Amino acid sequence: MTETAWTVLDDHRCVLGEGPTYDPVTGTAWWFDILGKRLFEHRLAKRRTLVHPLPELSSAIARVDDHRQLLVTETGLYLRDVRDGRLALHRPLEADNAATRSNDSRVHPCGALWVGTMGKSAEEGAGSIHWYFRGELRTLFTGITVTNAISFSPDGRLGYFTDTPTRQIMRVALDPETGLPTGTPEPFSAPSQNGEPDGAVTDAAGNLWVARWGGGGVEVMSPEGVLLRKLPLPASLTTCPAFVGAEGDRLLVTSASVGLDPEAEGNALAGCTFLFDLDAPVGRFDPAVRLN
Repeated sequence: MTETAWTVLDDHRCVLGEGPTYDPVTGTAWWFDILGKRLFEHRLAKRRTLVHPLPELSSAIARVDDHRQLLVTETGLYLRDVRDGRLALHRPLEADNAATRSNDSRVHPCGALWVGTMGKSAEEGAGSIHWYFRGELRTLFTGITVTNAISFSPDGRLGYFTDTPTRQIMRVALDPETGLPTGTPEPFSAPSQNGEPDGAVTDAAGNLWVARWGGGGVEVMSPEGVLLRKLPLPASLTTCPAFVGAEGDRLLVTSASVGLDPEAEGNALAGCTFLFDLDAPVGRFDPAVRLN
């Protein structure tokens, strides 16, 4: 495949851009500046971004229905009213541990939500991965330093995640009806030498699109763990991809500027949100999360 062209979708400089998702019902892309406590809303048809301030560190959002979303924050899962942004606590999550916050999350094809946490200063082993489905909350994995790359095969039979500093993406067999593990996590591919794995998403063929923290772009891996292509970006701290557009033929990628000198060479677009026009409609979208 030829290299795919990118554009800047939004030039707000995020400190830590993260958690992009797309609602195909409304044609809206959503993403976060976790450390800036901001939620971004972008209607692709209007090419306009709205910025919503948030009361605490937040990292992911999922569609519930036409009127509600589930917001993942440092203290819990909150129902968010789409019309006015009002928040109501749905389930607390590590609310008694002020040292941690939410990080990477994604909705399984059955409607279950996996939520990753981490230490606010990336303390070693402080993070976990939790599972939420139809009102029930469980802890799946613990002892993780930086949870990332949570994603699922299109049939829901495989799950992926990483502890970013290890550079190793893990794969685990799942029950497609519940999104719960049925096996033990195992290495998916050899540890990358091109930056650390950050957020990830799978396409309709089951390929894994992985943002590379420190690697300046997105890598596409086959279901067998073979590198298929690279999509470079002029932002070294790329954080998470999401398919957008009615046909799933575009890729939104968030980035970060944390710790970077904005005047230094190569950092001018750090923290911006980018958009690739892909060769074909390969993407798939997360379903609504199931509350009951």
